[in-house]
Amino acid sequence: MNDNKVRIHRVHTPQALEPGSELAVGGKTAHYLVRVLRVQAGQTIVLFNGDGRDYAAEVAGLDRHSIFLNILSRLPAVREPEIEISVVQAVSRGERMDQTLQKCTELGAASFQPLFSERVEVRLKGSKLTRRLEHWQGVVISACEQCGRAVVPPVYEPVGVDGLLAGSARGLRLVLAPGAEKPLARVALQQVVQLVIGPEGGFSGPELDLMASNGMQLVGFGPRVLRTETAAPAAVAVIQALAGDLR
Repeated sequence: MNDNKVRIHRVHTPQALEPGSELAVGGKTAHYLVRVLRVQAGQTIVLFNGDGRDYAAEVAGLDRHSIFLNILSRLPAVREPEIEISVVQAVSRGERMDQTLQKCTELGAASFQPLFSERVEVRLKGSKLTRRLEHWQGVVISACEQCGRAVVPPVYEPVGVDGLLAGSARGLRLVLAPGAEKPLARVALQQVVQLVIGPEGGFSGPELDLMASNGMQLVGFGPRVLRTETAAPAAVAVIQALAGDLR
């Protein structure tokens, strides 16, 4: 059976959105809408800018470089999780880091803190770091477009383990550590959870000792040792299930 329904496309823009206003969108967003999605005048799309709401918009016109929109109304957006989960992810190579950011965003992570630990093989500085941060934030935005979230989790500048411990922290601080006696599934959750994931080679013994001595709880997945790009999404899913977000 053929489905003749027109799909409602949903895209992010950093611009202010207000019902009754007109908006001109250019750059990569316009290229995506016009050249990739091939939207037409009169078509309705959904916009979001991270303020927690979706906005219905009608395409008023378009040219080679811009698309012109009339903002019609605010729409109810997907509810954010009750538990605020901050994912501290040791920086991994290429698509592994992208996968972590994408899947954790889809599962409801509230923010991301890249981490340079002892065994991290990727080192970024200067313009290279700036470009990578922009790329990572773009991965998160794309995941929000796909999964319906109207709040965009921020990706912060990387820190080292010392910087992580020196920063202000609140709530429950958990470190995934293979062999840890306490299972993640038996943790007593709090409203705010910081989830720390190591690199491909894991955290070193001194790093684990340092984090434990600073009030972080070492937790595990029982007998399983997960890859770094798998561990964070799996852990976020466990926490969301325990909190009732996946019901």
